[in-house]
Amino acid sequence: MSFDPQEVLEFWFPDNGHWETMEAHGEFWNWHMQGGADDEIIARFPDLTLAAARGELDHWAETPYGRLALIVALDQFPRSLWRDTPKAYSQDIKAARLCLEGIKNGHFDALKHVWEKMFYIISIGHCEGPDHLERMDMLIEMCRVLSDDIPPQLAELKGMPEAQNVRVRGIIERFGRHPHRNPILGRISTPDEEAYIAGGDFPHLAKTPDES
Repeated sequence: MSFDPQEVLEFWFPDNGHWETMEAHGEFWNWHMQGGADDEIIARFPDLTLAAARGELDHWAETPYGRLALIVALDQFPRSLWRDTPKAYSQDIKAARLCLEGIKNGHFDALKHVWEKMFYIISIGHCEGPDHLERMDMLIEMCRVLSDDIPPQLAELKGMPEAQNVRVRGIIERFGRHPHRNPILGRISTPDEEAYIAGGDFPHLAKTPDES
């Protein structure tokens, strides 16, 4: 079975004018980040996601947009296909490495649109590890720079990605990991983490505002 990175890109970044209004772009982000894409990913991309996880699509990383498609397949699709299971996070390390490599080799800079770049670098914050705070600092600075590329009609978004990741950084600094994953991964939570989890106020559940 063969897979085409363009299929991933056309699905994840539809050419539907979502960038033309704040309302449409808010719906674009919320559909991606709040589970709206789950059913279609489960229906259309299970074999592709498995192939990416097995390393069978590593050659996609030879081009800027192929690498973007591979990062989406490794970082985003597992969160839908295997939601609420350990496998949802199983490709985080590989996705983050692909992202960091792409930043160094020029693939990131070759992307045309700010929303493509945002989904490219989100894996930096998803991946837990000993250098997590260092990566979060990098991510925050990149979001600050990318805010200048947000088109005027989406000006309400300026500062939001940076603020979102500042919040995530605070959680990583406090706990050293994403505590909301503890029950899924079978990790024992500290009393402080238990209180945080019980509150349910997680950054990844925050919705993007629109003008409606």
